[in-house]
Amino acid sequence: MELGIANRRDDLRLVEPTRDEKKVVLHVEALRKHYGAIEAVAGVSFDLRQGEVFGLLGLNGAGKTSLISMLATLRHPSGGDALLLGHSIRKEWRAIRPMIGIAPQENAVYPMLTAAENLRFFGRIYGVHGAELEGRVAQLLEFVGLEDRRDDLVTNYSGGMKRRLNLAAALVHEPELILMDEPTSGVDPQSREEILALVRSLRNDGKSIIYTTHYMEEAEGLCDELAIIEKGKLVAIGTLDAMLRDIDFPEIIELRGLSPQADLSAISGLRGIGHVEYADHVVRLFVNRAVDYLEPLHKIVSRHKSAHLKITPISLENLFLHLTGKKAHAGRKLE
Repeated sequence: MELGIANRRDDLRLVEPTRDEKKVVLHVEALRKHYGAIEAVAGVSFDLRQGEVFGLLGLNGAGKTSLISMLATLRHPSGGDALLLGHSIRKEWRAIRPMIGIAPQENAVYPMLTAAENLRFFGRIYGVHGAELEGRVAQLLEFVGLEDRRDDLVTNYSGGMKRRLNLAAALVHEPELILMDEPTSGVDPQSREEILALVRSLRNDGKSIIYTTHYMEEAEGLCDELAIIEKGKLVAIGTLDAMLRDIDFPEIIELRGLSPQADLSAISGLRGIGHVEYADHVVRLFVNRAVDYLEPLHKIVSRHKSAHLKITPISLENLFLHLTGKKAHAGRKLE
């Protein structure tokens, strides 16, 4: 990681650069992709800085795959552009492709080759040869924890081991940009933690990563900046704290144990309720200040012996479901 130096009279101290001071590795400007009349990506713009993980979240069909494919130079944009260290993905894709490492959702390694043979194969594709390649193979196998299984056929690996080798294959040519598509999908919890630790290590080493995932807790704990894509458009972008701070209804009141016939009219006329979700016999009220509703809610809860309420701050998952239109809303009205 690059460190900035700050002088303060006689003392010299090292300070980590702020986000704005970090170099922009990837600049995406109004990127679009059409398939006939269908606009899969509709004018997406963002910056990825050095040593950061950019989380891309969206439902299936939201446009993530099309966006990643364009950034990987596998599909040609219909409009806009992206610059990787100043090089255009539209005009300079031949120069850009070796600068990108791709760890796809489906493992791209060959099962009837050993781990070392897989990495040699991918290294040669990217022009890495000889002692340099052998050094990279040894370094990467140690990095992903597979040095003791380097000469075993990949077909005998567990799902988590294959995922780690898949990541190693994306790194063999030392790319400037790493694209990781659902890297923990389908693996056990221990393997997931191992993969996340590898991603954190890459970030700490100054690597720039675009990371797609369906796991909100991964995105919360891993990504420096997040973007939510819906129907090809970015509906939210920023740090997690900034995204949650900017919403109008930051608290959730959750009511459990109410009967389907519960009368909620006591709060129907109160102001400050953003929206209501009702699913699986749970009522969720999205509000500005939960304390304003405690008295009427206590009256409702007291009529149901098994009922209880819980107040929590809104989470990334709540925000994601709200912005993508998946509110788990069954049409329950307060009146």
